[in-house]
Amino acid sequence: MTEDKGYLLDNRQTEAGERFDALAELFDATTFRHFDALGLAPGDGVWEVGAGGTSVPRGLAERVGPDGRVLATDLDTGWLTGVFLPPNVEVRRHDVGQDEAPSGPFDFVHARLVLVHVKDRDRALRAMLGALRPGGILLVEDADPALQPLLCLDEYGPEQERANRLRRGFRALLAERGADLSYGRKLPRLLRELGLEQVEADAYFPVASPAGAVLEAATVRQVRDQLVQRGLASDDEIERHLASVAAGRLDLATSPMISAWGRRPADASDRRPGGRRAQAAVSYV
Repeated sequence: MTEDKGYLLDNRQTEAGERFDALAELFDATTFRHFDALGLAPGDGVWEVGAGGTSVPRGLAERVGPDGRVLATDLDTGWLTGVFLPPNVEVRRHDVGQDEAPSGPFDFVHARLVLVHVKDRDRALRAMLGALRPGGILLVEDADPALQPLLCLDEYGPEQERANRLRRGFRALLAERGADLSYGRKLPRLLRELGLEQVEADAYFPVASPAGAVLEAATVRQVRDQLVQRGLASDDEIERHLASVAAGRLDLATSPMISAWGRRPADASDRRPGGRRAQAAVSYV
């Protein structure tokens, strides 16, 4: 994440750990499916951008094996240090929106739910592309809150109406802090404009799950003061909403997570017969 006072969901807050666990439960299966379909293999070098928690670095480490390398970076590495990680995972503090890209080149670069919050998103994407070797894969997964803005898709009663009102307040806070609420849908175009080949994308969003309730409660607690200070919600509304979430009476949806991927064009040496990356499939079968 960028070191920007505008970043709303500060990883230094205690709720961040709950959010990371919930996001892993909600989205790891989709992310790991992309890793496998895109040909991530033993021996690969991977840059995991804005890693946050440990689940994705561990999933990458398992796939690249002891001969591979995973560099997990974040502006705040507090959730990545002091915990067990496989020996092929290196943790480094890094601001993808401002710092130079780490030395590579990497076979695979991935970021999940990161760039929507980064102030200079274009610069970050260029840095990620520049760290790829010819023939390497870039996978970017990010939210599009404007595409599906509701917390409760079925707004049939006062609890659901209140939930959606609070979600509008949360989206307003994100926009004020510089988040691009329609960023996810732009990813295929942005990857093509970077010159990537074989660009594809898909989207996923859970509609009702226990992890969604955990994510919602942690997020609301994390931004509670800002919601109240800005007049976007009252303490009473927030308490009522948290009680509804805890009671399991709400079917809570997430913003769609759009996954987009493409390959950096290979140079002549990468096109030679037998080049593994030159032959790896990047579309689903």
